[in-house]
Amino acid sequence: MKNIPTIKLGVVAVSRDCFPESLAVNRRKALIEAYGKKYPKTDIYECPVCIVESEIQMVEALEDIKKNGCNALCVYLGNFGPEISETLLAKHFDGPKMFIAAAEESQNDLLDGRGDAYCGMLNASYNLRLRNIHAYIPEYPVGTAEECADMMHDFLPIARAVVGLSDLKLITFGPRPLNFLACNAPIKQLFNLGVEIEENSELDLFEAYHKHDKDPRIAEVAENMRQELGQGNQKPAVLEKLAQYELTLLDWVDAHKGYRKYAAIAGKCWPAFQTQFGFVPCYVNSRLTGAGLPVSCEVDIYGALSEYIGACVSEDAVTLLDINNTVPADMYQESIKGKFPYSQKDTFMGFHCGNTCSRKLKSFCMKNQKIMARSLPEEVTDGTLEGDILPGEITFFRLQSTADNILRAYAAEGEILPVATRSFGGVGVFAIPEMGRFYRHVLIEKNYPHHGAVAFGHFGKALYEVFKLIGVPVQEINYNQPKNLPYPTENPFVKE
Repeated sequence: MKNIPTIKLGVVAVSRDCFPESLAVNRRKALIEAYGKKYPKTDIYECPVCIVESEIQMVEALEDIKKNGCNALCVYLGNFGPEISETLLAKHFDGPKMFIAAAEESQNDLLDGRGDAYCGMLNASYNLRLRNIHAYIPEYPVGTAEECADMMHDFLPIARAVVGLSDLKLITFGPRPLNFLACNAPIKQLFNLGVEIEENSELDLFEAYHKHDKDPRIAEVAENMRQELGQGNQKPAVLEKLAQYELTLLDWVDAHKGYRKYAAIAGKCWPAFQTQFGFVPCYVNSRLTGAGLPVSCEVDIYGALSEYIGACVSEDAVTLLDINNTVPADMYQESIKGKFPYSQKDTFMGFHCGNTCSRKLKSFCMKNQKIMARSLPEEVTDGTLEGDILPGEITFFRLQSTADNILRAYAAEGEILPVATRSFGGVGVFAIPEMGRFYRHVLIEKNYPHHGAVAFGHFGKALYEVFKLIGVPVQEINYNQPKNLPYPTENPFVKE
């Protein structure tokens, strides 16, 4: 399944007409050469039409990169740059854009060879703000050809997420379960982000499911599930139902995506789902999310949106977990203390019933949903994929709209520890530096819900820039701050 965009980055060099054009030409050539050596398999396009010095040349360059299929733009200041033309180029380009600038090459060439792009970047940024243009500017945007090549490469996951959101349809089934007010989802900010949303009832889904009764494709999908599960296929009787449900969701996406290229789903999974469908959808959710079509639990709309952003940034499977329970003191003492550089408050367990895809689990098997089975017949709660999540680097993150339509986001890098959870569901022992303070002064203080998206790797840098580019106010982008950087609500008199 291809459900995230491929980025083709158009590189356009600009030049101030009172500077030698050759500076921009030669520096662009050096940049493209350096990029090709470091990242040979990445799709970039060098705009050869002209060096942009005027508004007319800006139009020529814009038409050229559009004609050549570029969906992201890099404006490269080879010298001081034309502040009006270069920012008009960014204004009229429909997609994510970045600005970078050339450093001076040698002390032996600071007469006719000095470009002053360091100065030009200041004017470019000022003009971008005047025109209300959101562009990505790296932390230090002036560099050698090799350094600028790295900046361009760092921009690709950011651009993927921005392009993906601009062409995303979020499909939902059913209202949130009772007592899930925390997963509120004001949809105004979805439209502000450029995301379309289609809200459906559980009856719509139930009807579509039964229209797939005896679908001839069921046997093939069920066999694929058997092969994936292997020895973990402990509930073989439910596989055909799960296969029918998977086909239902995939066909719904195909029929309802409309003019949008990409999709994510926020699905209902309880309380009536299991009694009416006869299973729980966790395993199907895990398979589709692992294939690049995020499916969130409990109609968590912003959870699905967060998962989709994570998939675009990481180009890998993601998952959605409850920030669930503390690590018991005896487990911490036996398996973590002295072996890993974390306090007990830095650790917690991330859990969900069984929606993490199989390739992100150490071992796995199909089981029933233990919590639901406490009050329902066990056979209608089959369908979860249980196992400890693989140890390794992670980023916990979420984009959320508050009830009063303020966009907020957080990202916190950490790891899953190689510690047996001795629990159920898809679960792992997580460690995030200063998690205790982050839990209190971000997750609680900022009223985030208990669901967090998980990307498997450290992607905080890219996620932070995505959040900025799509319009999250900087003061509303949170992270796990070190002790020497207190939170605004942190009591300075509290001592550990």
